[in-house]
Amino acid sequence: MVIVSIVILSYNRKEDIRESLEKLYSYNLNNTEIIVVDNGSSDGSAEMIESEYPSVRLLKLKENIGVSGYNKGFAISKGKYILILDDDSFPSENSVKRMIEEFEKDKTIGIIAFDVRNYNSYNQVSKQDENKEQEKKTDKKRYLMGFNGAGAGIRKQLIDKIGGYPDEFFLYWNEMDLSIRVLNEGYKILWVNDIISYHKYSPKNRDSQRGPFYYTRNLYWIILKYFPLFKGIGKILKLLYYSVYFGLEQKTVIYLKASFNAIFNSKIAFKNRKKIKKEIIENIRIEYRLPFIIYR
Repeated sequence: MVIVSIVILSYNRKEDIRESLEKLYSYNLNNTEIIVVDNGSSDGSAEMIESEYPSVRLLKLKENIGVSGYNKGFAISKGKYILILDDDSFPSENSVKRMIEEFEKDKTIGIIAFDVRNYNSYNQVSKQDENKEQEKKTDKKRYLMGFNGAGAGIRKQLIDKIGGYPDEFFLYWNEMDLSIRVLNEGYKILWVNDIISYHKYSPKNRDSQRGPFYYTRNLYWIILKYFPLFKGIGKILKLLYYSVYFGLEQKTVIYLKASFNAIFNSKIAFKNRKKIKKEIIENIRIEYRLPFIIYR
């Protein structure tokens, strides 16, 4: 019986996905399946997985379809719970077990947000120290409004009910979009400090134009999909202002391109528009300046 389906999206990070799989298999996890969705890699990632990890359920996509690739993995998963990882992230040894324990204790938990730590910290502690840390009894928990996709567990039945990541986003803000829908169903997002994953934070985006474009455009679509009309108009005007201001400051038109794309294709967002509980919209904390400052 499969209890946990580990779903990883991989794109041209052959050595990273190899290390992540090596770590996962070294834990000798029971009742677990590993699904890797290869997003049209050209670096031999898929071939390496087929050769070195034949028990992995590998989906080879012909082209890069962005975060929508995760949905392909979710669809074929057999577990009661899904663990979402990046190709350059992996959980600590006891975290999958701890994730299951927390889910089983409270049926209202929809997502468990791992404590996503920098990969460098993994190399700075011994395995023995890590095990001791995780074995400590702890009550350091809190409820969040979002999660980091480099380490998160979600109930399979919830994915089946409300869907996975938004296909239309391609990249970025997909975790926030899913979080809003999970919270709207009456579930909670729990963070626990001893449920850990390690992530190789990249100091440089793979494509410096792609990052600010999708960060900006998709933020417009979050607003168009979920915010009430009056409040949404104010947020849209704020984003337009930031697009002009930071575009002039950074001497780029990428923010305006993203703004025009979002507005011109707004029917895509409106098609998926959903009424969200007032308290969720009021409590969501979105840093609207974020798309305009992290890539300069």
